[in-house]
Amino acid sequence: MSLFWRIFLLNAAVLVTATALLVFLPVTVSTPVLLTEALILIAGLAATLVANAALLRIGLAPLQRLTRAMNTIDLLRPDPRPAATGHAGIADLIETFNTMLDRLEAERATSNARALSAQEAERHRIAQELHDEVGQTLTAVLLELKRVADRAPEPTRTDLHRVQEITRESLDEIRRIARRLRPGVLDELGLVSALKALAAETADHSGLAVHRSFEADLPDLGNDTELVVYRVAQESVTNIARHAHARRLDIALHRADTDGIQLRIRDDGCGLGDTAEGAGIRGMRERALLIGAHLTLGPGVNGGGTEVRLDVPQSKRGQ
Repeated sequence: MSLFWRIFLLNAAVLVTATALLVFLPVTVSTPVLLTEALILIAGLAATLVANAALLRIGLAPLQRLTRAMNTIDLLRPDPRPAATGHAGIADLIETFNTMLDRLEAERATSNARALSAQEAERHRIAQELHDEVGQTLTAVLLELKRVADRAPEPTRTDLHRVQEITRESLDEIRRIARRLRPGVLDELGLVSALKALAAETADHSGLAVHRSFEADLPDLGNDTELVVYRVAQESVTNIARHAHARRLDIALHRADTDGIQLRIRDDGCGLGDTAEGAGIRGMRERALLIGAHLTLGPGVNGGGTEVRLDVPQSKRGQ
């Protein structure tokens, strides 16, 4: 039965009942209306309205649940779909809404995969150019400065040595940027080695006390999954170093209780507070969805700092 006929019949049943009561009960209306008669009519009208409202509320309750789901749904945080309950058109409407969500999530995942793939390709190209072009040019400048400094008299030699140090620092910074854009160690030695290098670099440049824990017998995750896990770790560590005002950082990668893989990053900083999620965190969520992983951000141990947890289910490993 369609929603129209359900509402129509509910109202018709209420009106028929009210009419039957007026016909078969010994109730009359005088002219002018007596107080007792007016009270009876008002009571009957109130009962009719209450019964009609109760029946409509019961019949339309699934639509209210659907409205709440529409207002709170976030494609970056997939929640359980609203149950397709109700009668006739209501259940069909909820089922159609769930199908639309599935299609939107699939289209978003496909679009994000293409965008992130293009982004990684562009990062690889820029990193290669920084390493091959700018890096080699600065290396040549260093060699030339050394040659000139060896022949220069004092105090020119001292000035040239100072320029050498500045150039060497610039070269190191260029190489560090290139590694962040595309960590070669990830392609050559795998995820654990790349995370170790990330932890060491963070400790050297941020002053954080970095503690790491990586399980020795992790399974092969596959290139796409390893890249997502590394990028989530990289973004988390960068946010901690820049915004958390932390002194300690813990990074761990191990098997989860469900035989999946879990990346966990904790700090003892100021926490997330009421700060709205920025582009970095939303990018982490988009990457997690690409491999079917679940990203959780919340308070750290004992409510202090922040904990970032990425859970990759068993079915997604090696993809």
